Amino acid sequence: MKNSIFENIDKIKGIGPKIKKKFEEKNIFNKIDLLLNLPIGSIDRRFCPKLDQLEVGKISTIFVKGIRYQFPRIRNLPNKVICEDQFGKIDIVFFNSRESYIKQIIPLNQEVVISGKVNLYKNKYQITNPDYVQLVESNFDIKKIMAKYSNITGVSEKTLQKIYINESSNIEKIDEWHDQRFLEKMSWLNWNESLKRLHNPENINDIDKNSIYFERLAFDEIYSNLIIFNEIKKRLKKITKVPKKINEEIVLKILQSLNFTLTDDQKEVLAVIKKDLSSDKKMLRVLQGDVGSGKTIVSLISAAMIISNNNQVALMVPTEILANQHYNLIKKILHFSKIKVDLLTSKLTMKEQNSLKKKIEDGETNFIIGTHSLFQDKIKFKQLDYIIIDEQHKFGVQQRINLSTKGNDGTDVLLMSATPIPRTLILTKYGDMDISTIKNKPFKNKTLTILKPENKLDEVISFIKKKIEIGDQVYWVCPIIEESEILKVNSVTKRFDYLLKNLNVEINFIHGQLSKEEKDKIMSNFINNKTKILLSTTIIEVGIDNPNANTMVIENSERFGLSQLHQLRGRIGRSGKEAHCILLYSNNISETGKKRIKIMKESNDGFYISEEDLKLRGFGDIIGTKQSGEKDFTIADPLYHQHLFEIAQSEIETNKQFNISRYELLLKIFKKDQILNIIDTG
Repeated sequence: MKNSIFENIDKIKGIGPKIKKKFEEKNIFNKIDLLLNLPIGSIDRRFCPKLDQLEVGKISTIFVKGIRYQFPRIRNLPNKVICEDQFGKIDIVFFNSRESYIKQIIPLNQEVVISGKVNLYKNKYQITNPDYVQLVESNFDIKKIMAKYSNITGVSEKTLQKIYINESSNIEKIDEWHDQRFLEKMSWLNWNESLKRLHNPENINDIDKNSIYFERLAFDEIYSNLIIFNEIKKRLKKITKVPKKINEEIVLKILQSLNFTLTDDQKEVLAVIKKDLSSDKKMLRVLQGDVGSGKTIVSLISAAMIISNNNQVALMVPTEILANQHYNLIKKILHFSKIKVDLLTSKLTMKEQNSLKKKIEDGETNFIIGTHSLFQDKIKFKQLDYIIIDEQHKFGVQQRINLSTKGNDGTDVLLMSATPIPRTLILTKYGDMDISTIKNKPFKNKTLTILKPENKLDEVISFIKKKIEIGDQVYWVCPIIEESEILKVNSVTKRFDYLLKNLNVEINFIHGQLSKEEKDKIMSNFINNKTKILLSTTIIEVGIDNPNANTMVIENSERFGLSQLHQLRGRIGRSGKEAHCILLYSNNISETGKKRIKIMKESNDGFYISEEDLKLRGFGDIIGTKQSGEKDFTIADPLYHQHLFEIAQSEIETNKQFNISRYELLLKIFKKDQILNIIDTG
């Protein structure tokens, strides 16, 4: 498929080796990259005042004649051209421009059009380094509405404008991939015209996210994303596997050993996973649920039900503390069985790591728990039949495909969501996967959230003393480890010293920089009630479980995202007892910070909180970026364009004659063809 839109950036007029390098630093490598780098706004040049109507600070287009040059002989002083119309005078000021160039563009006594921002200097109007200067008689075409682009260091705005005007006016005509009836229904132009209009707006609103031109391109990006999800699902359905044999006896023994009964939601989800595992089709499923809803026990039971002497399950978690906790829980739950459980972390000695790697490769271990290191190239599994991944939001489509290759076509994959997933996020990130949800919690949450300004710390200390007196334990969370001069936030070490002076109890602190042995000892002391207060960074955010800890203090709470605050709060109140989460906030809290902690005070519903978090922080901040640093969407805004996702999903589902070959060019434009190549080769 040959299209000039995929030609290298240096094929574009005005782009030499130096400018090419500047564009490549912004990940613009070819013509389509340039064209999809849409304007960030527009410049309105429709204001064409006479010189007695000028407004300071306003972009103006004026028609004047040059009457005198001022070219000072002193270095660093600007060159000037005094211009006039019948109503007044203005200075046109140039820095770093040669006399010959100025004389060429503003010859004396000839009418020129000049456009730029008007300023006042020593009671004289002036325009400094005007955006446009052109002779009126030369049939100029000065645009009344100009597209404005994000700055590229080392490339002037004028050069950038020229490059975009030239390239967007000469876009190669390409075949349309949508039916004409659909375009008419949506009131959209074809792809070429929509793209051209965005770079050459005729009205201020043309560049808005809700304009028909912007929506057309945003829809195409969304559509290309959903096409890939649809294709992955189709190809997954073609993969057959040997149905896994379910060990009902081990499931029954685990359920009998638990000191609680599974909720109806847990039972329902377990039944769905069981059906997937025992079918001849590959499972690719997300398990989402609120904090404390019991996702982990469901995943562990599902793993145990298919493990035999000659197959393997891998559980990957985000932190080593959590890996240790899961390892101990699994060993406890499966103590009666012959299932061999092992823990792989970077803290093992080289000898221990090599020994465990050999056991994994030889199939001597059945259930392997670890962090990201579990899926490095050096780890070879003998018979990996089931992969469980916690904290799924760090994995994009490509990473999910790569993980599956660790096993075989019959390897089932379960991703566990650390927080409930907003509907928009499901459509944008997990369209290739089935979704299971646990809503009901095994215990009623009785956590009360209290908001306190940081200058009321003495009241918090009094409250903590009373809680410890009745046997409670306390998490105290700070954003950073050491005190920062730049960030005006409280550190773990600073607060540790303060609490030691004000509370006569056992206190310790934990953070990511401690060794595995130090962390294990500190956590063990806390869980065994030897330590009353555990100071921590957000390392405790996911998974750490101590039912006796029913109080939490979070300092500088306005600096955390809603979902992160909810995850932290989820560490307490897990025993069903009344719990208290105190959010300390600074005196100079922002309006967004106020909204955030107010939502936390009003709700314990993780699904509601995740939706509100998405609204406050935006889609990009919620999901972060891929490991490559590349954003999932460059044009579409999943929060703003939710309706387009619904339309795109409906179009794909209702199109019975859907043929992916029709969309090859679309997929290539948005670089989705790369994912197809991985699927084809993998």
